[in-house]
Amino acid sequence: MASQSGSATESADEQRFRLLVQSVTDYAIYMLDPTGIVTSWNPGAERFKGYTEAEIIGQHFSRFYTEEDRQTRLPHRALATAVNEGRFEQEGWRVRKDGARMWAHVIIDPIRDPSGTLVGFAKITRDISAQKAAREALRQSEERFRLLVQGVTDYAIFMLDPEGVVTNWNSGAARIKGYTEAEIVGQHFSRFYNAEDRAAGKPARALETATREGRFEAEGWRVRKDGTRFWASVVIDAIRDETGRLIGFAKVTRDITERQNTQEALEKARASLFQAQKMEALGGLSSGIAHDFNNILTVVLGNLDLLRRAPEQRRERLINNAVQAVEQGRKLTQQLLAFGRRHLHQPEVLDLNRLILGMDDMLKQSLRGDIRVAFDLAQGLWPVEVDPAQLQIALINLAVNARDAMPRGGEFRIRTENVTAPGSELEQSIAIAVADTGSGMPPEVVARAFEPFFTTKEVGKGTGLGLPQVYAFVQQSRGSVRITSEVNRGTTFTISLPRTHAPVVEARRESLKPDDPGRSLRVLVVEDNAQVAEVAVSILAERGHRVVSSANASEALHVLDGGQSFDVILSDLVMPGAMNGFDLALRVRERWPALPVLLATGYSEQAARAIKAGFPLISKPYQPAALLLALEGTASAPVAAALPADVVRVPRTAKVIAGET
Repeated sequence: MASQSGSATESADEQRFRLLVQSVTDYAIYMLDPTGIVTSWNPGAERFKGYTEAEIIGQHFSRFYTEEDRQTRLPHRALATAVNEGRFEQEGWRVRKDGARMWAHVIIDPIRDPSGTLVGFAKITRDISAQKAAREALRQSEERFRLLVQGVTDYAIFMLDPEGVVTNWNSGAARIKGYTEAEIVGQHFSRFYNAEDRAAGKPARALETATREGRFEAEGWRVRKDGTRFWASVVIDAIRDETGRLIGFAKVTRDITERQNTQEALEKARASLFQAQKMEALGGLSSGIAHDFNNILTVVLGNLDLLRRAPEQRRERLINNAVQAVEQGRKLTQQLLAFGRRHLHQPEVLDLNRLILGMDDMLKQSLRGDIRVAFDLAQGLWPVEVDPAQLQIALINLAVNARDAMPRGGEFRIRTENVTAPGSELEQSIAIAVADTGSGMPPEVVARAFEPFFTTKEVGKGTGLGLPQVYAFVQQSRGSVRITSEVNRGTTFTISLPRTHAPVVEARRESLKPDDPGRSLRVLVVEDNAQVAEVAVSILAERGHRVVSSANASEALHVLDGGQSFDVILSDLVMPGAMNGFDLALRVRERWPALPVLLATGYSEQAARAIKAGFPLISKPYQPAALLLALEGTASAPVAAALPADVVRVPRTAKVIAGET
């Protein structure tokens, strides 16, 4: 009974196994006898190979092989390998019943009885033609890509491992960099950089950027095998696998030396053209400037000559005419300096509304009686940090432009407002819109409005420096300016200045009282121009100060060494000889630290250094009242100590614009 039960169990297991094999349709699973004759056949085999069980049982399995494989005795060798090695596995072509070929994956396992005797073979075949086609398509695609990359000669295209070592090399890389593939594969890509860039760590930063951001792009000098340099455009892309792990970098380099040389040649040509245009513009300017200055000199000389013979009642008018002409010349000089950005830039934190309201009289004098002045000033206006003198000149220039654009009268309006523009260069700014109701400008004039020396006015009516001064001031103040204009409808200039969070410093403008001269000062005047020195000495002496005059810095030091005591020194900044006014001021600070020095200049590169060192300045030409105010303020203010190069401290009383009282 036990034996019968065991046989029944075995029969049931065999039945389940047979059902399992017969249900498999994706694999051909069948048996061979020891000679290779087919002894069983499943539906999968019938589906792949096209034979029914009745057609193939008893046939030799070699009929599934191609004629070429049968000639090489591959079926025999497959069975021998299975017997000797316990398994045979291969991919290859097999033949269906209809003669069509399929690419098959084949496994043959030997089957032995409990005594070890070979009783046959188990053969499993799977049709993987689709996979082979996909692999072949991928291989062909990769081959085409390889041929494409290798065929590119204008770009160096190669791979780096995560450490920057070159792992492959195309023909373009060989042509551009001069290395063969055998010479460079396995070398670090930093050898393409020059010594300075390697020392600065640029190769490592390039890979770090590509790793962090996915891409690095730059232009710079690279080195060929022969040591010559070329200007390269470089792109490095990080390459990652499916899990996101960095496996290397793709690097593309292009030699753009010719483009760079062309660009440099173009820049040189542009510079030459600009120089030629500038010289032409200067030639055109000469008539306007010469005309204006000749008019000024004519007025000054004429009135002074008349003053010699004029009766008492006419003298004041003649003097006023001469002073007014000099003031016009001073403003013209300031425009020239501002245009050339040679004006001494002295920014202050300002309340713009207060400054504009304080210009009411100045603006009305620049306009005419038939032009109405209107202010539309925003409350709570943010402060700005600009040069107040240059801002005033800019607004006066815009007022003069507006006056000329309104020959029959109109309205001149100044509007201020806070502006917030997220994402722009001026995220928070103050806009000053200066508008007129005049004749307006056509687009071609708007396009050239800020061009130096460009003017649509008649000779003698304008120099073409007013709007360039506005533009130069705005640029120097890190702002912007734009024009909106319509013919016969007026023009608006909008100046945008960056907001500052520094507090507004109240300017202390001291008024000079002629009838209250205060204490008499002992003044040392150092001026190489005898006529200017005489004017300064006369102004100071008339005020009641005691004055000693020196023609140069060395003579001034000699006077000081002689033991004379002084309350203040007034020195020209620019003087001939080994020592200028700034050098003298430094020497005085070193030897007589309690003695203040006021420096005077029309224009000098030394002016910025003098201010940085803490010395007060006054601009030439100066009015007598302005000179007295600056000098007496310098004498009464605490003497500035020597300052670090990055610290500026200037006494408020010394920051006097020539002509202010």
